[in-house]
Parts: sequence; C-alpha cells; structure tokens
Amino acid sequence: MGADQTAPGSSSIRGSIVTDYAGTFGVGESPTWTAGGFTLRASTPGWLVAYRVKAVSVDLGVAAAAAFACYALRFGTDELNSAWWLVVVAPVWVVALTAAGAYRVQVLGTGSDEYRAVGRAVTVLAFAIAIVSYVGRLDLPRSVVLPLVPAVLVGSLIGHAVVRSGLFRRRHAGECLLDTVVVGRSDSVASLIREITSAPETGMRIVGACISGLDGQRSDLPTIEGVRVYGPPEAALTTVDTLGATVVAVSSHPDLVGTPLRRLGWALAERGVDLFVSPGIVEVAGPRLSLRPAAGLSLLHVERPISSGGRMVVKRALDSVVGLLLVVVALPVLLLIAVLIRATSPGPVFFRQERVGVHGLSFRMVKFRTMVVDAEERLLAMSREGQSNSVLFKDRRDPRVTSVGRVLRRYSLDELPQLINVLLGDMSLVGPRPPLRREVDLYEPDAVQRLRVRPGMTGLWQISGRSDLDWEQSLRLDLWYVDNWSPVLDLQILVRTFKAVLGGSGAY
Repeated sequence: MGADQTAPGSSSIRGSIVTDYAGTFGVGESPTWTAGGFTLRASTPGWLVAYRVKAVSVDLGVAAAAAFACYALRFGTDELNSAWWLVVVAPVWVVALTAAGAYRVQVLGTGSDEYRAVGRAVTVLAFAIAIVSYVGRLDLPRSVVLPLVPAVLVGSLIGHAVVRSGLFRRRHAGECLLDTVVVGRSDSVASLIREITSAPETGMRIVGACISGLDGQRSDLPTIEGVRVYGPPEAALTTVDTLGATVVAVSSHPDLVGTPLRRLGWALAERGVDLFVSPGIVEVAGPRLSLRPAAGLSLLHVERPISSGGRMVVKRALDSVVGLLLVVVALPVLLLIAVLIRATSPGPVFFRQERVGVHGLSFRMVKFRTMVVDAEERLLAMSREGQSNSVLFKDRRDPRVTSVGRVLRRYSLDELPQLINVLLGDMSLVGPRPPLRREVDLYEPDAVQRLRVRPGMTGLWQISGRSDLDWEQSLRLDLWYVDNWSPVLDLQILVRTFKAVLGGSGAY
C-alpha cells in the first residue's frame, strides 16, 4: 500500500481526526478510510469471540448447576419451583465476572491473571447476594448460600482451566495467534522475538520487525531471528497496514518513550491495534508491576519480592494444614513403600541428608532410601560421564539406585517423607529445590537469592523438566519463583505437579 507521508511537525486533517503525528511513524493509507473519518477495522478475531462465548457459557452452566445442586441437597427437588432466585445466580455471576475483567482480551487465556479476576468476581457475587437479600428483605437460606459461593468459585476456576488448556493446545499448533509487529533496537527486538516465539501460549505470532540503525535501501533489509525487517521504527504503522497486524510490541528503545510513544499509541488506537510495551525488566511477574502517576508522568513501580508479612504467614499455615492432611491420606502408601524397601535392599528405610534451607540454615531432609547404603562413598569414585547438570549430580544410569528406588524416583514417591520437614517448618510444599552444602559453596552471587525462601517439595523445576534441566535453567526457574511468589502461583504449581509426577518425565 502507498504511504501517506506527512513531514514531521506538520499537521493535516483526515475526516475529523487531527493526524499531526502521522509522518513521525509513516502512517500508511488504510482501505478503511471513509468520508466521515477513519473507520476502525474489525480487530476482534473470530477465534477470540468463540473463546469468550465458550467461557461465558461455562460460567453460566457452572453457576446454574451449583445453585440448583446446593438447594436440592439441602431441601430436595420438591420445592425448586418456589426458589425463583436460583435462576438469577447464573446471570449475576457472569455480570460479576465481566465487572472483574475476566472476559477482557488481556486476561483471557493468561492463567494467573484470569484466576485472579475470577477470585475478584466471587467477592462481588457474595456482596451482591448479601445486599439483595438485605434490601429486598429476602430470607435466603444460609445453608444454601454459604456453600454456593465456594462451589461457584471452584467450578469456574476448573472450567476456565479446561477452556484455557484447549486454547493452549491450539496455540501450540499455530492457531489462535495475534499477528504482531515488533519495534525497537535490534538487540532488544531479537531478545523479545526469542521470548515470544518460545512461548506460543502468550498468543502472539511475530510477522514483522522494525528496528533502528538500518543502512542501505529497502531491498537490502535483513531478517532478525528469522523475522523479516520492514524498516526503521518510523515505518511501524506502514508495516502494520501492510501486514494487517493486530498487535505492536515495542521493546526498550531510548527514542520510543514519552511523546513519540504516545503518538504511536494514538495512531494504533485509530486502527484498532493493541500496543504492548516491554519495559526491559526481566524475570518480574505482572502482579509486581503497577503504574503510579506522578507530576503528569506514569512511573512503573516494581514491588519488592514477598519474603515476609501476612502472606508468608498464610503460606506457612497452608503448609501445615495441607501437609498434615497429605500425611494422613498417604499413610498406607508410606507403609507399603517402607515394607518394599526393607524387603528388597539391606539398610534403613529412610535416607537423611543435610540440606541448606532458608537464610542458609542447615536441616536434615528425610527421604525414602533409593540407593545402596554406601552410595556417598561410591560417588567419589564415579566418573562424571552422563551427568546433565554442572552443579547438581544426576546420572540417568546411576548404578547406585536400587530397583525399587528407580520406581520411587520416577514418580517422586521417594520425596513423600519430606512432608515431615514441611510440618517441622524446614521446608514448604512449594519452593526452590533444597540444595546440598557443597552445591551452595559453588553458588555465584545470583544463586544465593534462592535461599531467601524455604525450599519446597515441588516447584517450577519439578513441573518444567526436573533432572532434564541444566543448572542455568534450574537456577532461572528458582530465582523467578523467589522474586514472584504468590498464593495463586503455589496453587498452580501444586496442580501441575500431579501431572508432571504421573508423566514421570525428567525423573531419574
């Protein structure tokens, strides 16, 4: 398409819109111009509409089923005709989710943000029921209302997880992706392209790039990370119009801040194109980032990682309660494993080893013994061939592991006695892997940050490959967890742990 170039600093009017910023970013002529001004093109793809409809349908069905089930369990089905208010629960729930932003395109399919929106919505639902009951003088049975709210919450969380998993499968197959143009300095653009390409669940597909520092004619433009470069950052809008992109992602760039970035946002808004800006802050999760207005500026506030306070008290309380419940439930399995170990290998049932916990304090970690009794002595004489981790020793064909031990390791059953360490407060259910003292002695300064929180029975390393990860990958995951811990993240990791353990991948 031909570009409608306007010299920087000039101004012109198309329809009713002043576009004095047009030339700054090379505004291209769009086929959607009309006599009355700029017509926004349809920017909501069909798959997104279908996904939103599916999510709303799931929430309606969950709320309706929960309402009628809670009432029927309390009063039976004979009096359902008189409980007219049950019909209102489902639409009110969807309205609450809408108010909480659960159906926004920025939230749908994003995991923790979507779950937080559902959590906010359940608070709205509870208040709505209380207010309507009080104002309307309705005598709603508490024996129905009290279990209804958590039932709706759990049902919607499960429903959204199922719908989201379907979306992720399609995105990994190359479907349901938003065409994206990346703008910025070449090195930061290359890094951003790699990150987006490696995580298709983010929902973006890079179709073009506009980078600074280009030389030569347009026919000589290079590619970057396999993506075609369409020109400098000033050609961003022309590129968007040419490719029909629906997202522009700006990486950190000294020239794309303040007024130029605002003008770019205005031009993209006219086209119905979303603007994403990478602030250049790595390994920081969204909940820790917020914008703070100050003297007409928007300052990005990066909150301190959580290492103390009320939420850590809640984490410790949940560790104690859930850990005790798991010990009671798993007791028959624990006894059976103990019998098998004693029957197939001489030596004790449990293996105790010094590990390093929070703030560098040592503790004795308990596991089921999976190796021969003199495993530590044999380690000193073993060749390091086959190890997959430069700091953590792991050998796929370790001859020290017993036959029962291989099964226990594959399904992480050898770690069940660590529930004792959780109850004692040495460990948490979720956290970084508990290191050995000799491993800590090799730590670089960055790695020491792992010791700011209690080590965990499971963590991001457990659900992301376990022993198949190298040291750098393991460290990166642990540091990300330490910096971005939250109760919702712990819940997600616990749920995904069951899938990882049953699959048995990366465990040896």
